[in-house]
Amino acid sequence: MKYRYIGKTGLRVTPICLGTMGFGSWSDEQESFKIMDKAYERGINFFDTAELYPVPPDEKYIGATETIVGKWLKSKQRDSIILASKIAGAANGWFVPPVRHGFTAIDKFHIKKAVEESLKRLQTDYIDLYQMHWPDTIVPIEESLLAFDELVKEGKVRYLGTSNDSAYGLTKANETSKRLGISRFESIQNNFSLNNPRFLDELSLVCKKEQISLLPYSPIAGGVLSGKYNGAFYPSDARFSEYLKSSDLRKKAQGARFVNEKTLASTAKYMEIAKSLDISPVTLAVAYSKQFDFVASTIIGAVNAEQLDDSFAAIDLELSDEVMQKIKIIQEEIMYPMG
Repeated sequence: MKYRYIGKTGLRVTPICLGTMGFGSWSDEQESFKIMDKAYERGINFFDTAELYPVPPDEKYIGATETIVGKWLKSKQRDSIILASKIAGAANGWFVPPVRHGFTAIDKFHIKKAVEESLKRLQTDYIDLYQMHWPDTIVPIEESLLAFDELVKEGKVRYLGTSNDSAYGLTKANETSKRLGISRFESIQNNFSLNNPRFLDELSLVCKKEQISLLPYSPIAGGVLSGKYNGAFYPSDARFSEYLKSSDLRKKAQGARFVNEKTLASTAKYMEIAKSLDISPVTLAVAYSKQFDFVASTIIGAVNAEQLDDSFAAIDLELSDEVMQKIKIIQEEIMYPMG
């Protein structure tokens, strides 16, 4: 297993991280344990969760995922695992998080309350990487970073990260940490996949120049890159099939963002590449997302333990320059055509 460092930290992680957002909803506790056991036995040492999980977010189930992870964690040697969690962002995002009655904010009060509750559910006295689930556009970043820095000084958190952030937001946070001489964001967890390579713009440049690591999530684009959606068939038990039929306009828009004419056309092309390499399209997608030097670990997910095999096949796979060029052509012709 080849390990990679997150940012400028001492966190040495496997190139694949196990995401847990379906634990307690799509996967019950027993299956969640099977998934985590299989990942751990394969050598995966990096696990990512959040106070908001499981998804889809529901006030009745908030914290269930961390509780499941915490129960499982007690059966393992704590220092053999790099554990990441996240504080829910503010209600000025694209939806109101059903945490603390929807009055979340990335301020000192909420940061302290969130981490204490997460530590209890996770049954541990520290979190290796504590992340801002998405930016707070109201609370000044100085207040947020100073509160996060207190957690580091107290030993409750080892390192910090952000997610769903922009090049401007990441740069401002980074420069603020430098100015104040406090802990910085060592990682950024953003959507990045064959069908969504936009991170390769300014954000990747910031990561390279400042040695901040990307932790890509949704490397198979919510299941789209597996090929299970096509123009004639949308699986009835799939998340985006449900979203596209939903009366909730935000869910419908989210479904259409992932499942549309362009993404289905590009996925068909990627499946041809995968076939020529004699690998699963999932393996191709995961391999692509971890291919770049600014990526520390790619976050995968699974509803059952069997689904992990195709992702694990990408752990030691490096795509050739020829394959990467074919992918680039597809992205330029279908996803982001010039002119």
